[in-house]
Amino acid sequence: QVQLVESGGGLVQAGGSLRLSCAASGCTFMRFAMGWFRQTPGKEREFVAAISWSDSSTYYADSVKGRFTISRGNAKNTVYLQMNSLKPEDTAVYSCAAGTRVVTTPEYDYWGQGTQVTVST
Repeated sequence: QVQLVESGGGLVQAGGSLRLSCAASGCTFMRFAMGWFRQTPGKEREFVAAISWSDSSTYYADSVKGRFTISRGNAKNTVYLQMNSLKPEDTAVYSCAAGTRVVTTPEYDYWGQGTQVTVST
């Protein structure tokens, strides 16, 4: 059974930084594409970033490009999302996901429970 557990969310002022972590267990982590999505109440889940398993190619939503960085620490079965220059509109529940291929839609096989990120003005 694949399990994904996020951590690192919290409250930060606009312009600040946070690093989210997603720890994976129960799978051959190296073979999974990993993605980060976010969601606010009443809205669809939104793609944020993704990383492939084959060559660690990275993909970003236009809204976070240049501010967020996704990376993976293979030895620790963890994927990270470094978030800099945070804006109030980045406030959301952030979830990590794992799947067989990189997609920018929420069509991943496994999901974490999510971690709240709140950016104050």
